Amino acid sequence: MKSTLMLAPCAVALALATAPAPAAEAPPDFTVKLETVMTHDDGAFLWFHPRPAAIPTQDGSPPTIVLTLQKHLRISDYYSGLHVMTRPSPDGAWTGPVLPPELDWKKQADGVTISVADVTPGWHAASGRLIALGAQVRYSPQGKQLEDIPRAHQTVYAVLDPVARRWTRWRVLELPDDEEFNFARNACAQWLVQPDGKLLVPLYHGSGTRTPFSSTVAECGFDGTHLRYRRHGNVLRLDVKRGLYEPSLVASGGRFFLTLRNDERGYVTTSADGLNFAPPQPWRFDDGGELGSYNTQQHWLAHARGLFLVYTRRGAGNDHIPRHRAPLFAARVDPQTLRIIRATERIIVPERGADLGNFGVAAISAHESWVTVSEGVFAKGARERGATGATFVARILWK
Repeated sequence: MKSTLMLAPCAVALALATAPAPAAEAPPDFTVKLETVMTHDDGAFLWFHPRPAAIPTQDGSPPTIVLTLQKHLRISDYYSGLHVMTRPSPDGAWTGPVLPPELDWKKQADGVTISVADVTPGWHAASGRLIALGAQVRYSPQGKQLEDIPRAHQTVYAVLDPVARRWTRWRVLELPDDEEFNFARNACAQWLVQPDGKLLVPLYHGSGTRTPFSSTVAECGFDGTHLRYRRHGNVLRLDVKRGLYEPSLVASGGRFFLTLRNDERGYVTTSADGLNFAPPQPWRFDDGGELGSYNTQQHWLAHARGLFLVYTRRGAGNDHIPRHRAPLFAARVDPQTLRIIRATERIIVPERGADLGNFGVAAISAHESWVTVSEGVFAKGARERGATGATFVARILWK
């Protein structure tokens, strides 16, 4: 069913989160322009996991935007093939969503469906290609994730040639023949391209879903067609619930920062080389209080003006939201203490009764970054609070 496109941007008020008042209000580093890309809430599916990437132009004109997203099929973690929207510039008209046949799911003779979820696209300048990284999933006819064969859940990638406008089919990133990588996903993760063209790809992995996940960062080479594993860094472990998973990576000020999901709280760590990280520590505010983000993603917002974290948390009058996954906050990170500066916390996507926990963050240009998210209309009463199944782009305009 075709969704209605709403292309006119609208301004959003930037509210401070419920928190102790700072002694002096910090000057804003950015303004936010919130756009509604489309709305869809027909009871059959919701658009989910929107994540953007910018394709730069050779003449210095504004970049083309690619937004990947999927249909959430109203069953937990059950997703369609990967759809794509495009915008000829950050202010242009959206086209799509369309489903390239190369990115669609594949039905098997035994009724199993092989799909790819939790995708994050990114630009690879050395090859002039856009790479989409995600997690291969095997689904039963009822939409249940299966572990019925070895290495059922692996990291996969597809490549877009922006000149030919053609995608490759999904390929598996071949990892070491070790039981610890029997389950190995790059999922909902920010990954990096190094100056020499190598990729740093965060993974969460393990023998399966019955033991806590561990996380590491893999260094990979890319020749314009194939992504190849070269080595990985130290393995980060936490024997609490499901362990450490859905890691996101960023580089800032000559160092690397990794944020990790855990069922009880989010964690952060840092590295000098992007591969070997210090023991993770819980996210806290600069006054010592816990951040309150748990069992969901956090992502980085990096700029020359500083390092910021985008997250959800408890304590914002949001007890009616499952796992407190709305609103979306952004706040500055102190890179030395690895703490959130509470006085800088701001709401960048407001809460309207819906889940906003599955979001993306990407740099669009030196002057603009995007936070993208779709409303998960799952909670009772979400529609009454204003949720419409909207897909939002929060345009971070740097000062």
